[in-house]
Amino acid sequence: MTANRIRLINLGNFDKKLLHEISQEVHGTFRIQVELQEEYVDLSPFFDSARKQYNGNELLKLIDTKTPNENTKTMGLFEVDLFIPILTYIYGQAYLNGKSGIASSHRLGNERYGLKINPSLFKQRFIKEINHELGHCFGLVHCRQPGCVMQSSTYVEDIDQKDTGFCSGCQELLKNSNAAI
Repeated sequence: MTANRIRLINLGNFDKKLLHEISQEVHGTFRIQVELQEEYVDLSPFFDSARKQYNGNELLKLIDTKTPNENTKTMGLFEVDLFIPILTYIYGQAYLNGKSGIASSHRLGNERYGLKINPSLFKQRFIKEINHELGHCFGLVHCRQPGCVMQSSTYVEDIDQKDTGFCSGCQELLKNSNAAI
């Protein structure tokens, strides 16, 4: 079934202007309707006190329950530090060929690394992570093509090396998967 809508759920305290700009970029990439939604969720049940991080697997399950149907791809946008048991941290994750994903801005700001705050770079990093996770929702796996947003990212510098969009090979796979791109 073809997705005809992407829903971005603000589960952090993101600036409305930033979210609007991100939604426009996502719309430009996927060429389908993008809607913004704000929601409050008590994140305390997802907090692992030993790691001082939030369980990405459980948050992804939560977002999946908030996705109304297969015609919608839903991304939960967080500001908290995410982990999955096999990794120290993650920027996001999604169900492959699924209807939902999550992305966190927690590790995307320069200030986290002792560098000067750069709002433009922060926004670009967040867009790349959202597009990457949505790519998984549309069935894409990690890509080895330099610059493709579907390249795997272990470090924030890896994110900086990517474009916000897909390489020609991934674009073709998206077309074949009935994505609007």
